[in-house]
Parts: sequence; structure tokens; C-alpha cells
Amino acid sequence: MRSLTEQDIRNSFVNCSKGEAKRLAVPRDLAERPWDDLDFLGWRDPGAPDRSYLVTERGGRLIGVAMRFQTAQRGFLHRSMCSLCLTTHPRGGVSLMTARKAGTAGREGNSVGVYMCTDLACSLYVRGKKVPETGARFEESLTLEEQIDRTTGHLAAFLDKLYA
Repeated sequence: MRSLTEQDIRNSFVNCSKGEAKRLAVPRDLAERPWDDLDFLGWRDPGAPDRSYLVTERGGRLIGVAMRFQTAQRGFLHRSMCSLCLTTHPRGGVSLMTARKAGTAGREGNSVGVYMCTDLACSLYVRGKKVPETGARFEESLTLEEQIDRTTGHLAAFLDKLYA
């Protein structure tokens, strides 16, 4: 993914108003992000613990999505799997992220959801740049490139639902 500016990010949102996009918290460490290892930029809002955001490139343009989530209150031994990168996490490491649909459907209150890594670091888990709390990912027979393609395909399917 190419590096983004704050203005790029604010202009990319498809499921919130321009006013909401102007007020949302953008990461302050954009210059330090590992852009070459990211399929999307994801972050949680430090001022609103139930909000997160995702920005990715799709069809030659940026698409930003505002999402809400509630961290799972599961037992110590319970594990969940991210539906994008297929990384498993214990205790709330995966959350149901819900997003208002784009356009009229979203203004009418319709939304879609996807189970994702709560820290939105799917790209880094797939590439082995970040290790899940459990210490490892499942061993796969797919190449790294195939795993990246699968992850971006799952993300694309979620984004398609925003417009359906």
C-alpha cells in the first residue's frame, strides 16, 4: 500500500458524512507505518473505545470505512479466528466489526459486519511481522503471496457488501 496523508484518509470515507470524517481521530504516526507490508491501514480510535477505521486502495481509489465493535467478553480458554487473515486469538483478539452501508442504505440504518483482528494488524500477521499473543499462526501450505491474496480477497468481499 502507498503511504497516505491525513487528507487522503479523511477524503476516503464512504460510509460517514464529511463532517464525521473531518472529526475522526487519524493516526499521528503515519510516517512510521510499514506501508510496504500493509494491505490496508487500520486503527482504533483512542478517544472512542468502540470505534475503528480502515482505509485501503480499491479499483484505483482509496476507500475508508468507519466501523464499530464490541470486544468479546469470552473466557480465558476461548479462541476466535479473524475472517480476513485467519489468525486465531484468545480473549477478545477478534471482534465483530460492523460498518454502516454506503449511501442511502447506510442512512436508513443498514450495516454489515466482519470478524477481524481487534488490533487491525491482519497484514502484519500474514507476513509474520507481528506475532499473535499465542506465539504463532497455523502452519499453511499456501505461499505467502497466496495468503496475502486470500486476505485481500476477504477484505474485498467485505467492502462489496458495503455497496450491496
